[in-house]
Amino acid sequence: MNDQHVFGSGEFRYRVVLDWPCWPENWNVIEVVGVATDSQDRAFVLSRGEHPVTVFDREGRFLSSWGEGLFARPHGITVAPDDTVYCTDDFGHTVRHFSNDGKLLMTLGTHGQPSDTGATSIDYRTIRHAGPPFHFPTNLALAPSGELFISDGYGNARIHRFSSDGRLLCSWGEPGSGPGQFHIPHGIAIDRQGTVYVADRENSRLQLFSLDGEFLEEWPDIARPCEVAIDNDGRVFVAEVGYRAGMWPGTHPPHPNVTGGRISIFDSQGQLLARWGGGDQPCAPGDFFAPHDIWFDSRGDLYVSEVVRAASGNVKPPVGDYHTLQKFERLSS
Repeated sequence: MNDQHVFGSGEFRYRVVLDWPCWPENWNVIEVVGVATDSQDRAFVLSRGEHPVTVFDREGRFLSSWGEGLFARPHGITVAPDDTVYCTDDFGHTVRHFSNDGKLLMTLGTHGQPSDTGATSIDYRTIRHAGPPFHFPTNLALAPSGELFISDGYGNARIHRFSSDGRLLCSWGEPGSGPGQFHIPHGIAIDRQGTVYVADRENSRLQLFSLDGEFLEEWPDIARPCEVAIDNDGRVFVAEVGYRAGMWPGTHPPHPNVTGGRISIFDSQGQLLARWGGGDQPCAPGDFFAPHDIWFDSRGDLYVSEVVRAASGNVKPPVGDYHTLQKFERLSS
């Protein structure tokens, strides 16, 4: 084993699986915005190329693709316990529910019609007030009850709670940096006890809420989190974009030696268990340029997607060959 390709610490040590997955020849993937696995450990990969949803087996072999022509701009993907698939379309202002072979089951929102928040662009600083669903929605999480919780997003500052059949039950949040306020609620996850974790990206924190939106606490030891995932033991996995990519115009890192993209793992009390990356070598296996999503399969292997182009002004960054999706195989202790 090449120790240069092993990352993490303690019980959470991982080996990068090089050259995973095997993309079909001549596909222009552009960048991978999301990844999630189903009950068979098939990986559903959401990208901004011509084939938005691509399915691979756990060895990275191509199985199928679907979703062509449906999305204005894919943003997030979640696979439900019944193996159906939810996708957020931020520029389309919708969340769609699909069968695992791409049949449309339900649409939340009206394609191309943002809600009124006063926002004039994808820049969250143009938001004037919180609004109803949706204005550039970002991600979705499922509660143990089957209810849907959606973070909304670049042009809003809200969490929306829906019934499993798509009825809006309640919303909470507003622009700002105080408890229960958001500057881009970008990622969301719910643990088995029903605690809602929101990746409040531009406030560089996780905020924790009850299912009814009651603020519980915040975790600040995080650098611009994009997404959060929680395993069955309550461990919290965070994809952090850091401060070296995707900074908004006119904003500045908090200090000169800030971290770049990285992965952090916490226990259920917020104690750090493992962390790696930092963006010093963003094209090297195991390091990151702009982490955007994180997921794990039944064996504990991790999948991390990166929005390299979007974080570079929609051009390929001048950093050589780069990866936009990495798999990390968990090593036994």
